[in-house]
Amino acid sequence: MFNRREFIKTSSALTLGLGMTKSLYAQNPSNKFVSQRPPVNKRTFVSEGVENKIKEVKSFMKDPELAWMFENCYPNTLDTTVDYELIDGKPDTVIITGDIDAMWLRDSTAQVWPYMPLLNEDTKLKKLVKGLVNRQVKCVNLDPYANSFYKDKTKESHWASDRPAPIDGVHERKWEIDSLCYVVRLADKYYQSTGDKTIFDADFDRAMRTIVKVFRQEQRKGGNHDTPYRFARSTDRMTDAPVHNGVGRPIKPVGLICSSFRPSDDATNLSFLIPSNLFAVQSMKQMAEFYSKVYKDQAFARECEVFAKEVAVAIDKYAVNDHLTYGKIYAYETDGFGNHLFMDDANVPSLLSLSYLGVHKPTDDIYKRTRKYLLSADNPWYLKGTHAEGAGSPHTGPNTIWPMGIILRALTSTDANEIKLCLHMLKRTHAGTGFMHESFNKDNPNDFSRSWFAWANTLFGELIVNVYNDHPELLKINNI
Repeated sequence: MFNRREFIKTSSALTLGLGMTKSLYAQNPSNKFVSQRPPVNKRTFVSEGVENKIKEVKSFMKDPELAWMFENCYPNTLDTTVDYELIDGKPDTVIITGDIDAMWLRDSTAQVWPYMPLLNEDTKLKKLVKGLVNRQVKCVNLDPYANSFYKDKTKESHWASDRPAPIDGVHERKWEIDSLCYVVRLADKYYQSTGDKTIFDADFDRAMRTIVKVFRQEQRKGGNHDTPYRFARSTDRMTDAPVHNGVGRPIKPVGLICSSFRPSDDATNLSFLIPSNLFAVQSMKQMAEFYSKVYKDQAFARECEVFAKEVAVAIDKYAVNDHLTYGKIYAYETDGFGNHLFMDDANVPSLLSLSYLGVHKPTDDIYKRTRKYLLSADNPWYLKGTHAEGAGSPHTGPNTIWPMGIILRALTSTDANEIKLCLHMLKRTHAGTGFMHESFNKDNPNDFSRSWFAWANTLFGELIVNVYNDHPELLKINNI
């Protein structure tokens, strides 16, 4: 049985299906910075708004290599991962993650997120995002415990040997709190951006109520085994399944929500994953607004508000702890018994990403203290190498830095010099490809994982647009 890393390496059918070749991601030793985008007739979606933004920002940038990277990365989701059509008269959009022919709820929201400011100037793009809202609702209603799905609901899971086996249409069934949070996040942003209430139909209502039901169930107030969720996999990777038949290590029910897996798809060590619990608080507040203002269901809106407060109070009581050096900061995971795991993972939601997600302001004291810890040598997963320093992940091992971690450091910074440093490191570590990767060896950027990782690419594009808006002077540097 392949593990996920082996599956990524061996999965090539979709790449061929999109008409892409290895040359699309070939290295660029000539330094001529020729566009690495697919030909227009091979792109999976074309947005006039995105194309205009590329021209606007690229023409402003003085560093030719950085501008080339932006041109390649910003549209990568649209260029290579979209399957859009009308189904039963409604927009339907599947966004695959890149090198795997499946859609993650988390990744798909994050992949289109940088395009959200353009929805009202591009009708096609607006329909694409509306279609993704509709598709994610279908996924939640199919199996709210699953993290990734196929477009074809009759397709057997690649992980069919997992126990229990995923139902047809589900790629993988890893219970991750954030998967459901990203569904709410996308719908909320779409509604706030467009004012379009037509997404709030009966299917959407069913999905939202299911999310709240699952969050309640996964508080496991009857004890650690008070859950219908189980997960077992034949694998040689210890992080690929939680202990005790997928239930995980013991927890003390305190009002927090259990997550069997992290956003890296690795199993949690302690089941109360704090970034995801904070994300869930935000999601339930957003749902409360849907139900108060759109559905006019004040009772359910109040239920969401009360639930959000319960989890928030538990976070303050059980997830904030005194660090020997940094004072009161967030733990990454806890168990309710008083045990805490201090670290972070580059995948979002992370503790570092809390201000990016809008959970905290960059100026909040607890966030500032936590961030200081996360970017220090006291964080076991903050790595320094010969070419860069940044957050890593147990998912790829102790010698790899994730570009996503460097990007999130820049996106959460209020210091122009820190942002400049991050841009410099990203420019030094793309291995001549013009694209972001999942990870790279801290001492050898040419040793990287995942040449086609659309989320990281589009996130880099989002960073450049943010710098253009907030620190344009940095893009006027000839060689950053």
